[in-house]
Amino acid sequence: MREAPGRPHSAARPVASWGQRPGKVWRIGFLAGGARPVALESSQWRGFPQGMRELGYVEGRDFIIEWRFAEGRPERLAGLAADLLRAKVDIVVAGNPQAIRPVQEASSSMPIVMAISTDPVGTGIIASLSRPGGNITGWATSADDTAPKQLELLAMAVPNLSRVGVLWNPDEPNSTPVPKTAEAAASTAGLQLVPVDTRNLQDIQSAFDVLTKERAQALMVGGAGGVVVAQRELIVDLALRNRLPTIFAYREYVESGGLMSYGESFQEFNRRTAFYVDKIIKGAKPADLPVQQPTRFSLTINLKTAKVLGLTISPNLFALAEGVIE
Repeated sequence: MREAPGRPHSAARPVASWGQRPGKVWRIGFLAGGARPVALESSQWRGFPQGMRELGYVEGRDFIIEWRFAEGRPERLAGLAADLLRAKVDIVVAGNPQAIRPVQEASSSMPIVMAISTDPVGTGIIASLSRPGGNITGWATSADDTAPKQLELLAMAVPNLSRVGVLWNPDEPNSTPVPKTAEAAASTAGLQLVPVDTRNLQDIQSAFDVLTKERAQALMVGGAGGVVVAQRELIVDLALRNRLPTIFAYREYVESGGLMSYGESFQEFNRRTAFYVDKIIKGAKPADLPVQQPTRFSLTINLKTAKVLGLTISPNLFALAEGVIE
């Protein structure tokens, strides 16, 4: 998927248009599958209000956010989506891929912005990147496209790597493209994947027994589903206990103690989501706003985790890193 236009640019204070009524305070619903953070302003979700401020909006004067979190329980998302509609929000932001479908099914007219999605065309969420159609637009991650590179980086970090575990949620359509892409890349590289289903907290806790039994030497975590995001610290902790080097698509996992990430940042996705909300406030229709994808990816390495695992990061791998956590 590479239809995306360039990155959005920040603007000055929004100018009122036919879509923006003077004096109106916009109610923006924000639905995510993960856990509500203790402090929003120090969490990955801070990117969205930050993006709104960069565009000149003042929270409380120009907009308010109705936050809803499913606490890692996907069965709650439909009810929370309905709750946002009852709250009479003007726009809904789907904070992670798992939240998209429940909001889409709750309303065919409410403007919806995807903060992050994986292959939204292939999963039937939109018609195309350039003209999404319907009432939804936003950002698409490239986690499926970066899976081959993640395996390559793992092979550079782990000597004699042959078997790689993959955590994914088969019930979440947005997670499906990642292991499929990884499987094709693994076959080419002579690696064997060990996919493990992670539908809920219990699955995550038992996954490492499976990985040990299957002699996995490293772990790749695919997708940005609510369960995996909500339990990322547990995943990192269990991986360290089992001495499994890890790679993720998002930097936040490495900040939590994962070994490496190659891809993007949850915070950046949330920050850039404000670009779409601004366009809709000014009168644009989601159907006419192309879905965009990041075109630049970065490698982040946690050197402290490498030391705990007894891994020596080679100069060649270290040279590729744009972010290093010590």
